[in-house]
Amino acid sequence: MLTFIFYFFIAIVVVQLSYYLGVFGKFAFIKPQNITPKRIPVSIIVCAKNEEENVKKYIPLLAEQNYPDFEIVLIDDASSDETLEVFEEFEQQYPNVRLVKVKNNEAFWGNKKYALTLGIKASKKEYLLFTDANCYPTSKEWITSMTSQFTMNKTIVLGYGGYEKIERSLLNKIIRFETVFTAVQYFSWTKLGFPYMGVGRNLAYKKEEFFNVNGFIEHIQVRSGDDDLFINQAANKNNTTIAYTPESFTYSKPKETYKEWFQQKRRRVSTTQYYKSFDKIQLGLFFISQLFFFILVILLLAFQFQWIAVLAILATRYTVAWTVIGFSAGKLKENDLKIWFPIVEIALIFTQINIFITNIFSKPVYWK
Repeated sequence: MLTFIFYFFIAIVVVQLSYYLGVFGKFAFIKPQNITPKRIPVSIIVCAKNEEENVKKYIPLLAEQNYPDFEIVLIDDASSDETLEVFEEFEQQYPNVRLVKVKNNEAFWGNKKYALTLGIKASKKEYLLFTDANCYPTSKEWITSMTSQFTMNKTIVLGYGGYEKIERSLLNKIIRFETVFTAVQYFSWTKLGFPYMGVGRNLAYKKEEFFNVNGFIEHIQVRSGDDDLFINQAANKNNTTIAYTPESFTYSKPKETYKEWFQQKRRRVSTTQYYKSFDKIQLGLFFISQLFFFILVILLLAFQFQWIAVLAILATRYTVAWTVIGFSAGKLKENDLKIWFPIVEIALIFTQINIFITNIFSKPVYWK
């Protein structure tokens, strides 16, 4: 029996190495990206619900972008605070701000996709650049950097949306590492020709892509997924690319308690059930291989079966994985996370198991 377990362990490690080298290595070892300004007309889309304090801070940063032809479409999704009033002030202050007021609709109450659809239809530019109300760009060249990756064929650009660093916080490291690793996954699969998701904190596409798939209609009943489910449906190897220059990044404040972050991740994970079959399989296979890797290591070492070989395989797997994660984190300017990889990886595995079990028995809370 232990012999079978040992060979199964080797097979699991082969799967892991295939992911790290064959898939994630596509991003880890990619060459630096060049920025060639396109100067194409852009509509920045920001949808907000009860984000009064955030929009006060971050919308001016969008208005100050160094770009010749852009508008900012501010969507107030029936806020109950002063968000709408703040947006109206911005509309008076900036000539390129367009305001969309969304009232509660009985058929689409609380559905962010409905609000976004109204904003997209109200936009006047050919290219759309999305970010969240609690996000801000790292530089005044954000629009330039994101739109520089558009070509005649590449009409969807996936960007990186990171989280601010909080010193001496393990939770912050876990959140940021999970964000980095998610980006490594969707960047790498995009480079392989299998784009499957993006994040609404930093995402761009040509308006025609939205109408080509009838917007969000295929998954309008799903309360989340205005970013990843849309990309899962609309993106393919021919029309999708990535942006990973530091100037293209956006950041936002992370959750400060595990409970808040856990609820956020529950919403994200719940949408994966609507992904295409291949995408669900590749994500599931990687997680299962991670889980079995640790279970089998503990089991084999507990019985001291071929322990020298097991330790050698363990060291090989960590050397490869750590190298790939290290190079990837460096590209995303998250260098401080490299040394935390072994600890954070285990924490994330337990969190994913917890999310999976919790989502079986209760539905996560969505945009209200």
